[in-house]
Amino acid sequence: MPWKERYTISDEVSLGDDALHWPDGRRMAVYISVALSVASGREGLTASDLASSAGRFGLGEGLDLLQATLARHRLRATFAVPAAIAMMMPERVRAIAQAGHEIAALGLRHEDTSGMTRAEETERIALATDMLARVVGQPPRGWYALSRQTDRYAGGATSPSTIDLLRDAGYRWFGNSMADDIPHYWVTDFKSRRALLALPYYYHLDDQYFSLFPVAGTGLENSDMLVRNWQGEFDAQYRRGRCFSMVLHPQHSGWCNRLELLDRFLAHMTSRPDIWVATGSEIAAHWEASFPAETHLRLEPEIWQDHEGSLS
Repeated sequence: MPWKERYTISDEVSLGDDALHWPDGRRMAVYISVALSVASGREGLTASDLASSAGRFGLGEGLDLLQATLARHRLRATFAVPAAIAMMMPERVRAIAQAGHEIAALGLRHEDTSGMTRAEETERIALATDMLARVVGQPPRGWYALSRQTDRYAGGATSPSTIDLLRDAGYRWFGNSMADDIPHYWVTDFKSRRALLALPYYYHLDDQYFSLFPVAGTGLENSDMLVRNWQGEFDAQYRRGRCFSMVLHPQHSGWCNRLELLDRFLAHMTSRPDIWVATGSEIAAHWEASFPAETHLRLEPEIWQDHEGSLS
């Protein structure tokens, strides 16, 4: 599909199954994200979030149990961490990194940046990057803008400046984009082909939307449906040789029967031969080396024209 300013984020021409390849001849890639946030609203983490039962469990026992489950299956994940959480529990975040997981950024307080000025967002990205670097010992290479349960949209919130600002700040990849089921380039300028690599995400593989969601009203539990989604998607991507991604929150997947369901799914996943379970930066490095934007970003000029009264 031809490029359209403020509408198209990528070239929308996905690579076919036969064009994909993963390191060491592996059949497919698996990308596990753990969101270390208990933010309930668009303003990001608050004192009440941290003091809530979900906050206390998620950043305590839930995180312990979830990390132990990943270790039991010898799986490494990418932990999306708000900088405020890293400063609040630095020893724990360092221990996660020392266990082989990657630490990526989930904003300063996991706040919604869509309404911020460019200057304000620039300042927050710089502050979050510096705080995480001080805790972990190196700046994060990946950035997430995951949604919260009470958000209007499930795809996360970014401003028109976010991707450009992340590039300027030295980030190599963006962690949650719904434009494809494999890594792809998020383009911010057609003429210069300015872009940032984005990794696949979809909300039907994100645990928070099936664990007592909606948080108001019925609060129906749909963990069985979530596991069916994980297994169905994983099996389909395995047959095709593409990329499976999932998002976990300790306050959700670290709880009771949900943890048992996750454990059974991970056993199913790891029983398949030739899967490559990698961190966000490992996947990004492979993609940039194998499918660089210079040769694989195919953009066509815009053909649409806006007319008076048009909503496009």
